[in-house]
Amino acid sequence: MAEMETTGFETELSLFKYDNLERLPPAYRDLSEADRTDRIEAARSELGDDVIVLGHNYQRREIVEHADFIGDSYELSKRAANADAPYVVFCGVTFMAESADIITDDDQTVILPSMEASCPMAGMAEALQVDSAWAQITDVVPDADIIPITYMNSYADLKAFCAEQGGLVCTSSNAHHAFEWALERGDKVLFLPDKHLGENTAHRIGLADSIVEWDPWDPENTTTDEAIQAADVVLWDGYCQVHERFRVDHIESVREANPDANVIVHPECRREVVDAADVAGSTSTICETVANADPGETWAIGTEIHLTNHLQRWHPDVNVLPLCGDACMDCNAMRQIDPNYLTWVLEELVDGRERNVISVAPEETELAQVALDRMLEV
Repeated sequence: MAEMETTGFETELSLFKYDNLERLPPAYRDLSEADRTDRIEAARSELGDDVIVLGHNYQRREIVEHADFIGDSYELSKRAANADAPYVVFCGVTFMAESADIITDDDQTVILPSMEASCPMAGMAEALQVDSAWAQITDVVPDADIIPITYMNSYADLKAFCAEQGGLVCTSSNAHHAFEWALERGDKVLFLPDKHLGENTAHRIGLADSIVEWDPWDPENTTTDEAIQAADVVLWDGYCQVHERFRVDHIESVREANPDANVIVHPECRREVVDAADVAGSTSTICETVANADPGETWAIGTEIHLTNHLQRWHPDVNVLPLCGDACMDCNAMRQIDPNYLTWVLEELVDGRERNVISVAPEETELAQVALDRMLEV
C-alpha cells in the first residue's frame, strides 16, 4: 500500500486494488444469445431472492433485460442497500460497484461481472495523484480553506480523501448544491474529476469568471499561483470520453434535419454544447424528459448510445434520435459487461462460488460514507 501525503490512510492505484478479479473462462466465450438467455434465467430462478441484478442506463439491451432495476449509478446503489438480497450483481463499472459496497450492509456481497469495466474518467483522478496535487495547491494558498468535491464517478478512496479534507460527493443533479454547501464553509472549491461538469456547475451558480483548471498531467505545472489565488473554483483536468465527443455542430446538424427537434444533453458535455442544447440533465432527467414527452415529439439525446437505444424501445411514440452516431457515443468501459460474463458470475453463485467481488477497505468505507452523508445534507 502507498502512503498518502496529506491524509491518514493508505491506498493503491486503481489498477492494483482488485487483483482478485478474474477473466471470463474459455467455456463461456462463445455462447449464443439464446443459450446465455436461457442459462441466465435458469440461474436467476435457482438463486431466487438471494441475488439482485442492477443494470446501469448505459448497458446494452442484453444486460438490462435481465436487470431487476435500471438507472443511474447512485440510484442503483440505493436499490441495492434497500434490498434484502445477500448478493448484488452490479452491471456497471468499478466505482459504481464500490459505491454499492459502501452503502450496503456488511452481509451483502457486491459482484462486478467483468474485471475490465473500469471508468476512464474515474481513473483520471487517482487518490494518490490528487493527494500530491492537494499538497501543491494548498501550498499556493496556505490561508485559504479549500473544500474538495468529487463527482460520484470516482473511486472510493477519492471519496474518502474528500471526506477527510472536509469535502463531499455530488451527483450531476445536485452538483450546484454541493458547490453552494462548500462555498458556505470555505473559500474555494477543488472539483474532481470532471472539468466539464464543474465548469457547467460554476456557470449555473454565477462563478463563470472565477475558474482555473489544474492539469495533473502537466510536468511544468503551468497553472500560475496567481490564477489559483484569484479563482473560486479549481477544476481538475478530467472528462468523460463519451460526453466530451459531442460538438455544437452535432446539434446544428440535428436541428437542420429535424427543425422541430428538442436537444437534451448530459452536463458532462462541453460548456458550449450544454449552452446550445435545450435541456441539460442527468441520465434520470433524460429518461424523465422523454417519458413525459407528448406523442410525436422529437428529442435528440446527447449521452451514451445504449440509453438512447433503450429510450427508443421504451417510448416508441416519441421520435428519439442520437445526437451523433454510434461510434461517437459508445462507452467502452460499459461495453466490458458482456452478457457472457453475467451468465458466468450467476452460474458460479448457483454453485456456491463468488467471483469478481468488489470490497472497499473498512477505513475507506467509513470515510466515503461521511462524504456521501454530507451530500445528502445539501
